[in-house]
Amino acid sequence: MATASGPILGCIADDFTGATDLASQLVSAGMRTLQTIGIPETPLEADVDAVVVALKSRTIPAKEATDQSIRALDWLREQGCEQFYFKYCSTFDSTPAGNIGPVTEALMEALGTAFTVACPALPANRRSVFNGYLFANGVPLNESGMQDHPLTPMTDANLVRVLGAQTTRDVGLIDYATLRQGDAAVIARIEALKAEGVGIAICDAIDNDDLFVLARACRDLPLVTAGSGLALGLPANVAERLDHTRDAARLEPIAGREAVLSGSCSRATLAQIEHARQHMPSYHLDALALDDDYQNVVDAALDHAKSHLEAGPILIFASASPEEVRRAQQRLGVQQAGELVERAMAEIAAELVGRLGVRRLLVAGGETSGAVVSALDVKGLRIGESIDPGVPWTTTLGTDEPLALALKSGNFGATDFMTKAWKLMP
Repeated sequence: MATASGPILGCIADDFTGATDLASQLVSAGMRTLQTIGIPETPLEADVDAVVVALKSRTIPAKEATDQSIRALDWLREQGCEQFYFKYCSTFDSTPAGNIGPVTEALMEALGTAFTVACPALPANRRSVFNGYLFANGVPLNESGMQDHPLTPMTDANLVRVLGAQTTRDVGLIDYATLRQGDAAVIARIEALKAEGVGIAICDAIDNDDLFVLARACRDLPLVTAGSGLALGLPANVAERLDHTRDAARLEPIAGREAVLSGSCSRATLAQIEHARQHMPSYHLDALALDDDYQNVVDAALDHAKSHLEAGPILIFASASPEEVRRAQQRLGVQQAGELVERAMAEIAAELVGRLGVRRLLVAGGETSGAVVSALDVKGLRIGESIDPGVPWTTTLGTDEPLALALKSGNFGATDFMTKAWKLMP
């Protein structure tokens, strides 16, 4: 069997949990995958089929996001990657100013391609696109709770309209009826859209079969943009080049104390916290209390952890209801409230690992995950088995001692995620 001599697929993710979600999908489909934290300064050393560069670019100014994404693309091209994947959230988190549209345009220009697709669908997590409208948990996106997102409130489910507001390129649609006719019909639709001058096509997908069809049709596109769902089908395009004799998801076991850190305010995470609090000691970090007496609150959280870690997992959470979030943002400002919580979570994570012996850590929320991995100086992640769809256990690269990390997007995971995860990591 002829196998890849270097990475085939190069991926750029706009947040850290989204990167692990994508890497998990690739691993589940047989691609040995490495995730980097930020853009590496040195060449890739690992023998892998795919590389996911995790950026923290979802909510930063569009110019910074495009600059970082182009630098990531340049590094991936230097490693020999042949096709490229821009990964964003399955809820299409963005604002009228970006960053999905501007980053997509910048990558298209850098790769010299006039056309790409956009498909955030992830049916396993109940994210589907039908007639260009995005549904989450069976309801239109703007009724799913995403309308209350503290940083990227999504108030329109029509993705053609949403993306059209962020890009200078014409946005079209590859609809469900076309996908159900197979990849030849999708390829014909792509050619027709290109002839009409369309640069980006929103793609319907209501189940994994649709994603497999779309993946086959995208085999020759230099760039695809999507949530993590499309990654299920792409490895089949290069199946003859993959080494199927090795387990792509194998991780070395890691022992140590266990903790959960959560900054996400999504409905899914709030339900997970409510369940977890019935099974493990918990401490709530309040943003307004942090603003009043930051060090005292952080110290109290660490004292709470120290007194309970010996007995099992502990939970420290800043997650709050939409009403509580709004109160904090009104007093502190949107950006300042978020940064205050991220700073506290980063400091707590560093102390848990550096002083209190935590080696197995579950983190909920993209911004929180970014702050935590930065504080721990994680350089990369090896990707293992999934706890729930889109959320794998990983082991760290670059840390003094290997850590087991699970970085969870706010909207992902079953209600019992925070309690069952420990049983699934060796």
